[in-house]
Amino acid sequence: MKRKSLLFATLLAAVLPFTAIAAGTELTVAFFIFGSTPKDMKLVQDEVNKISSSKIGVTVKFLPISYGSWEQQLNLMLASGEKLDLMASGGATFGPQIAKNQLLPIDDFVAKYGSGIMKSMDPAYLAAGKMKGKLYAVPSVRDFASNLGVAMRKDILDKCKIDPKSIKTYDDLAAVLRKVAKAEPDLVPLAPGIENRSFVDFMYTWDSLSDGFGVLMNNGASLKVVDLYETPEYKALVKKLYGWYQEGILQKDATTNKDHCTSLVRADKLFGFLTTMKPGIQAQETKECGMEMVTVGILPALATTSSVANVMWSVPRNSTAPDKAVQFLDLMYSDPDLVNLFDWGIEGKHYVKLDGGVIGYPEGVDATNTGYGLTMGWLFGNQLISYIWKGDSPTLFKELDAFNRSATKSKALGFTFDNSSVKTEVAAVTNALNRYKLAIECGAVDPDKTLPEMVKDMKAAGLDKIIAEKQRQLDAWAAASK
Repeated sequence: MKRKSLLFATLLAAVLPFTAIAAGTELTVAFFIFGSTPKDMKLVQDEVNKISSSKIGVTVKFLPISYGSWEQQLNLMLASGEKLDLMASGGATFGPQIAKNQLLPIDDFVAKYGSGIMKSMDPAYLAAGKMKGKLYAVPSVRDFASNLGVAMRKDILDKCKIDPKSIKTYDDLAAVLRKVAKAEPDLVPLAPGIENRSFVDFMYTWDSLSDGFGVLMNNGASLKVVDLYETPEYKALVKKLYGWYQEGILQKDATTNKDHCTSLVRADKLFGFLTTMKPGIQAQETKECGMEMVTVGILPALATTSSVANVMWSVPRNSTAPDKAVQFLDLMYSDPDLVNLFDWGIEGKHYVKLDGGVIGYPEGVDATNTGYGLTMGWLFGNQLISYIWKGDSPTLFKELDAFNRSATKSKALGFTFDNSSVKTEVAAVTNALNRYKLAIECGAVDPDKTLPEMVKDMKAAGLDKIIAEKQRQLDAWAAASK
């Protein structure tokens, strides 16, 4: 009998760890993806669970959602109370989600379980996830700042004997575009960096304070909220674009074009496009365009709440285990093995280590047949602790860290506008702006005639009320931050 008891105890001891894993906490983790779900997503999830179950006693269930339906599907889940423990957040939906009480404040959880999170970034950047003094989200560690640059085809630069280092100002860029337009009449000289976006969306020197309805000029050097569309800087910029458009050096159909700029380059229809600069951007644009591109910065790097808070992670109020959710989130900022699984997949199957400390595809695998090709390292926690892909600089992440540290920080970095008290006005002003924005900011109409009409319509829709409320909230935030 004693021997049977001993045998049972031994078997129980062997089984218990597996029982604990099987019966432990399961977290539902939602994030957006571009394109279809990779066929090996479940395999990657299983490998992630080996780490998380061992380290914090939880497993996760990935919930990848197509970016096109991300906002709608997430809204349904949050409104219905469906189980959801951790989710990608940020951008325009962040403030409204807090206003609807859909996100949990996680200050206490991060203080207790988030040592990796806090070590991974400057506190000024972490503050971008705060609203009204409480932390509702953690930004992913990536390029936190944004600055204007231009990506251009190297073959055309060489053919026209243009030195890209000569481009330091808008006027320098215009001179290059004129030369290209003359030499290559079948090429569009310059397009915005994203379809359905304007040139001004890349050329700004102000802190938009989330929606552009009341901004801080001069890269957020003061906390005085002004109407962007009445500033001399904005008028001068759109007049310059109008002049360029008349010269024929801008994309004529930028207001209606549905093709991405990289697709236009691949189709031999476009010379260059505006982009946001960061370390590694030249290699990235070269890869996406399928030909060698040269990138040149024109404006200094600026970090705002918007540039930092575009991509973050939050714990929904629907979570059944917020403490465990934050523990898992901390692994995404501190555990390289887990981060590399998210970013690149499984070693030996989706990538292999190469000479020079970089990684690449295994033999017989490429971008067309890999089972896990998300390449979204900027989303999953701390990108700076992941491997670097072949073709990028081996010191890319050191450069990225230095870029973040050296960027100009807006004085309002960490302030998030809560528009719930003026949401009717925001909707009306947005509608008014959208009637004019693309045409004015792509140079297609004369701003001397059209800009006063736009300002008049936006004011009639309630712009001044939004600006006053934003200034009130910003003043209160600044006073509380002292």
